[in-house]
Amino acid sequence: MILKMEIIYKTPKGTEVTFHSDEMTPEKALLLVEDLQKTGRVKNITLYDQHDTTWTVKELKKYVQSLEEEPHNIVVFFDGGFDISSSNSGLGCVIYYEKGKKQYRIRKNALVEELNTNGEAEYASLHLAVNELETIGIHHMPVTFTGDSQGVINQLNDEWPCYEEELLRWIERIEAKVEQLGITPEYKLIPRKKNREADHLATQALSGVEIYSNSELE
Repeated sequence: MILKMEIIYKTPKGTEVTFHSDEMTPEKALLLVEDLQKTGRVKNITLYDQHDTTWTVKELKKYVQSLEEEPHNIVVFFDGGFDISSSNSGLGCVIYYEKGKKQYRIRKNALVEELNTNGEAEYASLHLAVNELETIGIHHMPVTFTGDSQGVINQLNDEWPCYEEELLRWIERIEAKVEQLGITPEYKLIPRKKNREADHLATQALSGVEIYSNSELE
């Protein structure tokens, strides 16, 4: 969740002014609210999220406490590869998340035989990642999905049209699952060199090497 603040500030002589903050995490918002309240000059603070839902400080504290026990701050990397000679596809995804003030990483890949193009493999790798989010209990959270396929990212952001029926079916599957989980997605395009982990997992899948790990990071 991303928050903004509307702050009504009052000087000792009674002059009032309203400030609007930049976007911030719930944890940062709580720190700032507590600091501002110590001044004794804040008449009112309104907190609201990206859906324009308002939050009280009490509600926000409860929400932040709940995050300690649930996965949050989730970033997904995905990549797919298609081997023309074998008609096999390799899917790879890496999921970073935090839980209980610790950071974790999931690495997962899969070899599939029923796809026909590299574009389908890219979408299938993202679908693999979304299904894994469901497995670890991600729901009603913002999630950043990052990939190096310009077509996939731009189509999911509704910046490019998609005319291929096979890809449209994948888009529908992904969007249906994301909506079912209550995930607020952000799709970001990254350079290929920053997607090496997911790319390597997809390559390993094509080589017949199956990978799955969920480990705590130092």
